[in-house]
Amino acid sequence: MLQLREDGGGGVESGAAGSALALDGATRLVAAGSVLGQSREDADTNLSERLLLTALVCDTIVVAGALVGSFWLRFRTPIHEIGIPAKVGLGDYAGYIGCGAFSLLYVLSYLKVYDSRRLLRYQHTVECIMKACFIWFAGFLSFSLLFKFQPPISRIFVVISAADVTFGLLGWRYVFHRFLQHSKISVALRQRVLFVGWNEEAQKLNDSFEADAVHPYEVAGCVSSSGSQFHRKPTVPVLGDYPDLANILRDRSIDMVFLSDVDCVKGEIVGLANLCEKAMIQFKIIPSYFQILVSGLHLETVSGVPVLGVTQLPLDVPTNFLLKRLLDIFGAIVGLIFSAPLIAIFGFLVYLESPGPVFYRQRRMGRNGQTFEMFKIRSMRLDAESGAGPKWTVKDDPRRLRVGTFMRAWNIDEVPQFWNVLEGHMSLVGPRPERPELIENFKEEIPHYNARHNAKPGITGLAQIKGLRGDTDLGERIRADLFYLENWSVLLDLQVMILTFFRRKNAC
Repeated sequence: MLQLREDGGGGVESGAAGSALALDGATRLVAAGSVLGQSREDADTNLSERLLLTALVCDTIVVAGALVGSFWLRFRTPIHEIGIPAKVGLGDYAGYIGCGAFSLLYVLSYLKVYDSRRLLRYQHTVECIMKACFIWFAGFLSFSLLFKFQPPISRIFVVISAADVTFGLLGWRYVFHRFLQHSKISVALRQRVLFVGWNEEAQKLNDSFEADAVHPYEVAGCVSSSGSQFHRKPTVPVLGDYPDLANILRDRSIDMVFLSDVDCVKGEIVGLANLCEKAMIQFKIIPSYFQILVSGLHLETVSGVPVLGVTQLPLDVPTNFLLKRLLDIFGAIVGLIFSAPLIAIFGFLVYLESPGPVFYRQRRMGRNGQTFEMFKIRSMRLDAESGAGPKWTVKDDPRRLRVGTFMRAWNIDEVPQFWNVLEGHMSLVGPRPERPELIENFKEEIPHYNARHNAKPGITGLAQIKGLRGDTDLGERIRADLFYLENWSVLLDLQVMILTFFRRKNAC
């Protein structure tokens, strides 16, 4: 089964194909090197630990202060008259404030906010804080509704607290990030990286570092791999050859080694892993054998033999699949109800401009390659495919109706697909379904094309809100679809659905 792609830590999407790869003793050493490897400079490690401790202590103070401030706003200002007035003291809420602070810090820790790799990555930290505060708010509110505590937890207090802790954490973290970014500390926090070998994957990883001003890595250069030359010309300094590696690691104060050339034989990989382990340097392999979905690879044992295999996609987990299906059913019912006037109005306009059927049925490919009939409001002439047959829509397509151009720009032609969602052939969010006649050869011509069929197609998707639809780069579209499959969550679905209303697609 084709599965997940690797995130190179600096925000890069590097890919890889994969079923399962049996590994030998070298894998154990590689895995050990990844887990046990530490920074070459103890001072830098201690600095990261002190900064993380500072972040934790300040987060605790901000959260506790925000909860106390929320108590004051709720019960010591005129809004205390809203709802059922209650005379409570701070001591009555001390338990709620303590439990609330502890639970929020636990969620932040669970989402890896206190990870040294995030110290320079404010955007990632913001996303984790927003997600943690939403989860915490939902949990806190649920407790206030389900359990009859004495005194009862004010729901208004919970809402105010969620807003206060969110803005409080984001505000102080912004100041902390600006301090780190504009001080010499940021240099000390970056890990010096060395590439062994140089190929397309190494180039992509290096490009991602250069594109991200706050990435936690500094590329020192590269060396050729044992017994082979570079697969492509390096764009970073060449520091020497493989036999000089030990001296280069020491003299250049390298913190992390990326092996990009996996054509090395077993003994050479083992030797490199041992060298890095002795020097307390992290050892990573860029899995060139796996061109997509590699971050789901995990080491496991089968009958005592270590095997590097692919894990489940998020939507392969039954509970996630059920949760998404429930969201689809609810969303499809609501969508059909609210879109009924739109369908009636634009169906009438289509009929006025081009008398004939208002709805258009089109065969599309769905999950696991199964075909189904997708519904749309017709946006082209009745004879749009006569003679030439099926073909991609293009910018300023002459086959479009005037009203069809408007509908396609604002996704109105897609609204009947809520019925496809209700039937179970589609989802609200997912890779867009394509016509079997147009994609017959894609699985041979475009790497990993069929991997997108591991999930139900969607009315909208991550590729669509990025403007990747119609006559656009299929490779970019596939990468966006695979990223969605790997990183699915309810919050991601909601984000895509919201952005769909604000991102006009091109009129093709």
